[in-house]
Amino acid sequence: MCGITGWVSFDRDLRSERETVDAMTETMSCRGPDDRGTWVQGPAALGHRRLAIIDLPGGRQPMTADRADGSPVALVYSGETYNFGELRDELASRGHRFTTASDTEAVLRGYLEWGEAVAERLNGMFAFAVWDEQRQRLVLVRDRMGIKPLYYYPTPDGVLFGSEPKAILAHPLAARKVGPDGLRELFAFVKTPGHAIWEGMHEVAPGTVVTVDRDGLHRHVYWSLRTRAHQDDPDTSIARVRELLDDIVRRQLVADVPRCTLLSGGLDSSAMTALAARQLGETGGRVRSFAVDFAGRTEHFVADELRATPDTPFVHDVARLAGTDHQDIVLDSAHLADLDVRAEVIGARDLPMGFGDMDASLYLLFKAIRQHSTVALSGESADEVFGGYQQFFDEEARKARTFPWLVRVAERFGDDGNILTPAVTDALDLGSYIQDGYRCAVQDVERLDGESDFEFRMRTICYLHLTRFVRILLDRKDRASMAVGLEVRVPFCDHRLVEYVYNTPWSLKSFDGREKSLLREATADLLPQSVYDRVKSPYPSTQDPQYAVALQQHAKDLLSRPSHPVFGLVDRTWLERAAHHDAPRITQASRSGLERTLDLALWWDMYSPTVTVS
Repeated sequence: MCGITGWVSFDRDLRSERETVDAMTETMSCRGPDDRGTWVQGPAALGHRRLAIIDLPGGRQPMTADRADGSPVALVYSGETYNFGELRDELASRGHRFTTASDTEAVLRGYLEWGEAVAERLNGMFAFAVWDEQRQRLVLVRDRMGIKPLYYYPTPDGVLFGSEPKAILAHPLAARKVGPDGLRELFAFVKTPGHAIWEGMHEVAPGTVVTVDRDGLHRHVYWSLRTRAHQDDPDTSIARVRELLDDIVRRQLVADVPRCTLLSGGLDSSAMTALAARQLGETGGRVRSFAVDFAGRTEHFVADELRATPDTPFVHDVARLAGTDHQDIVLDSAHLADLDVRAEVIGARDLPMGFGDMDASLYLLFKAIRQHSTVALSGESADEVFGGYQQFFDEEARKARTFPWLVRVAERFGDDGNILTPAVTDALDLGSYIQDGYRCAVQDVERLDGESDFEFRMRTICYLHLTRFVRILLDRKDRASMAVGLEVRVPFCDHRLVEYVYNTPWSLKSFDGREKSLLREATADLLPQSVYDRVKSPYPSTQDPQYAVALQQHAKDLLSRPSHPVFGLVDRTWLERAAHHDAPRITQASRSGLERTLDLALWWDMYSPTVTVS
């Protein structure tokens, strides 16, 4: 896992611009603490920061190889290709000679053999850039599900690119501007493919190749979620899911560094941890597992609509049955509310995304894990793949002609859009932006011949989660983990599993009337009964009232700076009320709004952006 960046300028020789390229590269040091490298030749410059996972001495980058005519092809690569062994064998049979044992070289030589079509042969999470000297072009490639990030910024004579916006923003040609659509994207709780929020910047969309040459910029979609008929009966479907999971976890356990699993006590992480434990146990190994908890939460837990039970008892049931080497990472409110931690989270995202204490706890969890492991397997995305969220079963959400997770988001998590001034609210018109995004998203859903209206509606809901919602969470997890140099792998995002389960009818996904029926039955032999019977519980959030007290004090400090630019967006009167509300009785909406306001203010202090509302 690594950080990549670069610059192509067809009108100049970049050998005199190495200092700028080095500055862009150094912004990625958190993603790659083990090594750095730059490669510059003529109009192209590539930078790389390495987190060494496979072939520790041999996988240095940028990596180059020569064509038959002697012209170089240079690669910077971030991610993991889990089928690199098979690729190496095939390429060797075609005459390629390898000098390292890394998956990076398999990708590089795969490009020499198949060009940009190499992307279609890769199983993994990846984002990479290739400078092809012979063809005078840059090729940017991103994995199918968008697990690994990749951004680009067109310039008058080429392009800038990077794993994160910060790499591009380090270049003097990149303006730090956020316009109306960028603000809408921040507050709408949707993820528009290709949108990067920063003006002039774009994401390489998942499953897409972007090429840049002297004729301009070109995009090619090499993968999308397609509708196919499902022929397997229930027993065969359950067996196929298990077969896929066994293969996926086995591939994703490959590493030359310490590995672990993230264990929450829910079905997803428990199944993944149990699979990993069984497979490593076959060779005498043992899985390390980690869970997040909050000081006093288990002892003083109060059930609510979303979380009926605390996680820790279920976590411990799984750890005992699977025989993992387990550790709870216990956090307190002082750390969660610490402004330095908030700044680290914002710096990791380059944006004030507004997940509050859940962002802070995820970052602190990963920071603690990094002291023991370099690679972690996560249960992320199983809810989107198998249908685990409440909105999949909520009749109002099913029928709503909008993104289904938005139907009850305000009542469950708070509506932090309420913090905006009336003028900003009117100018942004978030309702119209969301509806436009929804109409654009659903037009790509393919209907199966003979599919009932209900099954097609549920297919549409699954599609929206897999192409919009999951990308919010994947982006969050990537930034929080890579900010501390931890590689988090997501087995449930393997495209083979995603394609197979997407095309199983909803009646099969929920054949027993529960969420994630296929996953539960496919791994039932590995699960403790408590987890098998447990109802879905979201990522935990602190219930300590002292957290709200700390937020309010930070808000009061902000109010003492009346000229702060954040008040061009945030309603000062609203903030004053929220800051002085009785902390133990503060609503979720007010707490969420305080978190978002503090994020915005700190982001302004850190990045000095130019923000325009209209």
